[in-house]
Amino acid sequence: MPMKDVLVDSDGDLLIVDGDLVIGDSDEQNQRHLILASKGEYKRNPEIGGDLLNLLDEDNPKKAVTEIKKQLEYDGAKVNNITYKEGKLDIDAKYK
Repeated sequence: MPMKDVLVDSDGDLLIVDGDLVIGDSDEQNQRHLILASKGEYKRNPEIGGDLLNLLDEDNPKKAVTEIKKQLEYDGAKVNNITYKEGKLDIDAKYK
């Protein structure tokens, strides 16, 4: 069953429609936040965070894919597939 939460737009701002916060399926949003966060950004769990932007600056995208998979699994997702090709990251992962 997908998690429900307050949604944000592509800029990370609260999504508001007709003056109301939008609530919806937040699995993809949560995954995005997790892999973009640097380690230490979440005070209660300082070991989580994929640090994606720094990882993709390295010459080895395989290391980034491995770290992303590890972070998503730690967060409770079942990772079916992650690919990084030509600057595009595709994640197929669902929360249990």
